[in-house]
Amino acid sequence: MKKLILIVLLASFSISSYAQRYNNEWFLSVGVNAINSLGTRSPINSPDDWTFQTPIAAAIELNWADDFSIEQSITFNGFSQDARIDFEPTDKEYNYLSLDTHLKYYFGELIFGRGRNTDWFDIYANAGIGFFHIDETNVSANLGGGVLFWLNRNRTFGLKAQTIAKFAFNHPESGYDNNHYQYHLQAVFKL
Repeated sequence: MKKLILIVLLASFSISSYAQRYNNEWFLSVGVNAINSLGTRSPINSPDDWTFQTPIAAAIELNWADDFSIEQSITFNGFSQDARIDFEPTDKEYNYLSLDTHLKYYFGELIFGRGRNTDWFDIYANAGIGFFHIDETNVSANLGGGVLFWLNRNRTFGLKAQTIAKFAFNHPESGYDNNHYQYHLQAVFKL
């Protein structure tokens, strides 16, 4: 519990320090998530076995420079009694909680350039650190990416899809709290 409080405080202070230095755009995203904890190295292996039980995801993002932003997210999910984690069936139901802080780099303009044909979507890569809990508690190094589709011209409402690979610290001894992939589909609102 002390780790959780420390991580939440650090993320809050880092976001508030960026907010004081830059006065740019804030975004809120809410949606669903799925977890691939099957023990494979493939991010798209067996989608029918991904967990999708109470899949709530929310995030707040501050765009503090042209191509950079910082995001703090919280996700909830769960594993049913007959789910598989690292190829092993679970013996009971488990809840999943994750708090992640990511630095995001939007690089779509590097590939496609600026223009009217590309202002309806953004491509990004993200990296950061996370805290998650299934059976025990673990910290992860996160690496991922996604795409954000803007649904209006003002870029105030959109949909984002992203994948995050979570590399757990101490993963050989961590039991269920091990490496996994997490997928998000969220609505994005400019604040």
